Amino acid sequence: MRVIEASEFKARCLAILDEVGRTGESVVISKHGRPVAELVRPRRQRKGRFPQDALRGTGRTLGDIIAPALPSDAWEATRERRS
Repeated sequence: MRVIEASEFKARCLAILDEVGRTGESVVISKHGRPVAELVRPRRQRKGRFPQDALRGTGRTLGDIIAPALPSDAWEATRERRS
């Protein structure tokens, strides 16, 4: 892990990004000797995938998914009005 000052990062940003992408070595960016950020290569992701794909196959269907959740007389809109 390499430590560089923010001013050097600002001046060489694109070259440093390329270097981190190529080598995988992280770079700590500091201001006045205090670390403020860390630049790391992202984890490898498969193209065309969605984060929700990680949940594929983890759900279960319980009961009838077509039938109403409540009987029709439980709905206020279907009840008879009293005058």
